[in-house]
Amino acid sequence: MHRVLLLALTLVAFPAQTAHAQAQENYSDDPTMPGGHLGERLRSLLSTLNSPTPEAVERFMAEECTEGFRNFASLETHIATFGFLHRYTGGADFHSIRTYTPERERETVVIVKDRNYGAWRAFRLFIDERETYLLAGLLLDRYPGTPTDVELPTLGEAEVIDETRRIVDRICANDAFSGTVLLARGAEVLYSHACGEASKRFGVPIDLDTRFNLSSVTKSFTGTAIVQLAEAGVLSYDDPLSDHVDESWLPRDISSRIRLHHLLTHTSGLGDYYTDEYGDASRELFRRLEDFKPHVVQDTLAFEPGSSFRYSNTGIFLLGVVIQNVSGVSYFDYVRNNIFGPAGMDDTGYFDRDEPVRNVAIGYYRDASSASGWREDTFKLPVGATPATQSYSTVGDLHRYALALLDGKLVSGSSLEVMWRRYGEGDGYGFQVHQRPIGLAVGHTGGSWGASSHLTIYPEAGYIVVALSNYRTGASPLVERIEQLIERTR
Repeated sequence: MHRVLLLALTLVAFPAQTAHAQAQENYSDDPTMPGGHLGERLRSLLSTLNSPTPEAVERFMAEECTEGFRNFASLETHIATFGFLHRYTGGADFHSIRTYTPERERETVVIVKDRNYGAWRAFRLFIDERETYLLAGLLLDRYPGTPTDVELPTLGEAEVIDETRRIVDRICANDAFSGTVLLARGAEVLYSHACGEASKRFGVPIDLDTRFNLSSVTKSFTGTAIVQLAEAGVLSYDDPLSDHVDESWLPRDISSRIRLHHLLTHTSGLGDYYTDEYGDASRELFRRLEDFKPHVVQDTLAFEPGSSFRYSNTGIFLLGVVIQNVSGVSYFDYVRNNIFGPAGMDDTGYFDRDEPVRNVAIGYYRDASSASGWREDTFKLPVGATPATQSYSTVGDLHRYALALLDGKLVSGSSLEVMWRRYGEGDGYGFQVHQRPIGLAVGHTGGSWGASSHLTIYPEAGYIVVALSNYRTGASPLVERIEQLIERTR
């Protein structure tokens, strides 16, 4: 199952790098379906994607792909991957063949419109040789840009709401989404909806008060807490990490070279505390920050701090240790008292996974070997939360969180500018930061085995979008599509 998940996610994991690369390229689209072997191959690929029965996938891999592509993974994995792509897109319809300047060698790019979200996607086909057009590789690009033969009209706010409603109704009906979504402009909620089951075992429906694992959206709370403590004068962004943690957490020859700024912006060179040893250990052993110490202390630097970017769970985790040490209270108590409380986030918290907390959704991921086709993520994640992941919240509370930030209830306006500044690869202090057609967009995404979360705040345009799901890829494709609609209101 892990192999299936890795392969499937690899096929769609191109948001930042591909979008940036294509921004430097000129392209044009031809809406004519090619003839000959290439056209046959494309029609067969789309037919298999749109109806990925095991028999159809087996035939496609055997007759239309190279031996190397077939042997890249087991047939079971290929079948599961086609199933994943079908659920992700809802199926896809041909739009055009895209050509780039400069030309991409050995790559045929097919633009399609997916049926779940009405979004443009690109299949990047790697052809072995031009006589038979056997497929040697396949990637799905989520952000190929609007086709050159399509002109997108400006949308009014009512049109954005109506299209959002249609998309959500469709993906809920297709079981591509299980969770909650909220679209607001300032304090006004323009649209909200809930669908799916919080517990498949007991048939408990999701409602707008259901709490979901936020996964890495948790990092924004940690970033906000550090900014608060900097405002209070008890630490500085330029402080060496060694000023605030001892060698039981990280060797001094490493911690003395890392500044808090590096941790906040994922430029420390540290990696991930989810080590092989962690993977072999019982999840029940991990309840408090100190329980992760043997895995954090093993981390090493991939590069000199400040010289590059590397997304780091360890880095954000250590910021939680800093918060704990300088505040004199536990990390969790600090965030509850100084962020959740002032923001009015009464349904948000850090809950041990074996604690019977009400209105908390169980996370699910697909597994063909299960009788139900699903597995609960209970044994995949640690019991306890960390400063990097696994807080729980609702769409309403995250809306209140966004408003509290915008209204200056959590940090000052000048500190907010520092926190929401784009550093390096696009991360601010605990937030992901992007410049969009209608202005600044800040927030964070999160994902784990049975959780998907996405928060986007448009400080200038005033829009706030939140989606939370107990499916692995439920939230982000939805929010990304809503963002595309909002950005057409300019």
